Amino acid sequence: MKFIFRIFILIVLPFAVFADVKLPSIIADGMVLQQQARVSLWGWASPGEKITVKENWSQQFVTTTASDKGEWAVKLKTPKAGGPYTLVFNGINKIEVNNVLIGEVWLCSGQSNMEFPLQKITSWKTGVFNYESEIAKANYPKMRMFTVKHTVAQEPQKDVEGNWAVCSPETAGNFSAVAYYFGKALLNKLNCPIGLIHASWGGTPAESWVKQEVLANDTNFLPILKRYNQEIENYPKAMQAYETTLSQWKANESIGKVAAPKKPVAPLQNSKSPVKLYNGMIAPLIPFTLKGVIWYQGESNSPRAYQYRKLFPALIESWRKEWKNDFPFYFVQIAMHYKQSPEIREAQLLTLQSIPQTGMAVITDVSDSLDIHPRNKEVPGNRLARIALAKTYHQQQLEYAGPLYQSMKIEGDYIIIKFAHANGLMAKGSALSEFTIAGQDRAFAAAKAVIKGNEIWVSSPSVKAPISVRFAWKNYARPNLFNSEGLPASPFRTDNWPGETMGEK
Repeated sequence: MKFIFRIFILIVLPFAVFADVKLPSIIADGMVLQQQARVSLWGWASPGEKITVKENWSQQFVTTTASDKGEWAVKLKTPKAGGPYTLVFNGINKIEVNNVLIGEVWLCSGQSNMEFPLQKITSWKTGVFNYESEIAKANYPKMRMFTVKHTVAQEPQKDVEGNWAVCSPETAGNFSAVAYYFGKALLNKLNCPIGLIHASWGGTPAESWVKQEVLANDTNFLPILKRYNQEIENYPKAMQAYETTLSQWKANESIGKVAAPKKPVAPLQNSKSPVKLYNGMIAPLIPFTLKGVIWYQGESNSPRAYQYRKLFPALIESWRKEWKNDFPFYFVQIAMHYKQSPEIREAQLLTLQSIPQTGMAVITDVSDSLDIHPRNKEVPGNRLARIALAKTYHQQQLEYAGPLYQSMKIEGDYIIIKFAHANGLMAKGSALSEFTIAGQDRAFAAAKAVIKGNEIWVSSPSVKAPISVRFAWKNYARPNLFNSEGLPASPFRTDNWPGETMGEK
């Protein structure tokens, strides 16, 4: 009778009701788990199915039962860094996950400067300097990267496409360059396995990377949703206009002479639309246990930099909430570029100052005025690693930031600026540059800036009653203020006068 009943189940009921144990793609051969933590492991099975998970570093096992939705999750305690190990998942079927290392795990996300790979691939993916030699020596079997496939989704997904790649000369060329240099620096200093989860997409704004509720529950972000709804409403007309233009282009025999009209992107499939990348590329990674996040994004939000003051902190706090983990979140301040407003860098500086457990890598010294994708990715990667080593791994002797504006006071015709991280303030090359000063008329004049200890005295003969100083307050500049560790100062201003990006957009 039992045999007959089982045959009935297999034939009559849908397959999903009597399904094999399945794991998300990130729980797979070659993965890295966070050391000395209670790591989350999860998957799917038949409703009510008993699942046993066993590891071989201490021979512990845990047992759970799949929910009525066929979902299950367990936590395993991990030891100090090491491996390789094996995990075994037993239910109706058996899955072995091999070559598992235990070490430090970081999520690496953002837009094109995080996506930018080590090797040259396309017109904008031009590769880092000397990428051939870097790739040739990239033999780091303890460093692995899981790259999430670009995915746009209307609703939060359960899984992503991707696989763990061991860093080698055969694989490293496709690694995110910033993540690679970050991981390499951690590997060398910590001497333990490093897992890098890479989820980025070029040209995407921050609102693509947050969940729906973050935008819907804050009036500061309602313009984003309003604009998106208008795009959905206008899309049929845009497509109709495109079809008309395309027909005219074909009829006029313009093929080969004039570029074809560009087809509108459907808002529902657009990577730049709100929420879509959170749904498709971040939500499925939760709750994989992380040590922290590194982030390189902001260029696409530069025209709305004032809004980014709220949006970027909201993203950080929402990710921490979803993971139930106040993990460190370290980011690159946007490189100077002729199209990048100083207000986007200010928004990031304000985030650093207002959100705990954050760090910011300043890269004014390796920016490119014309290339929004500066090829020197070793500097931002290494500076992010310095922050992590100092703040997360408690290498307290390591200076991790350049001079950061702290306070100002007026003394006669001078404004005296005080900095944090100001040990050994210095001007690289000639006298300090890129300081301006203004009085009540708010007309800024080039200023003379003199270093006195950890202060800078700023003045101009044309400004007799100064009230504000700005430093490197341009789309592009190459300022020369550093500290003794060779780390550059962040651009700043002492005033809060209305800028170019205020207002709903």
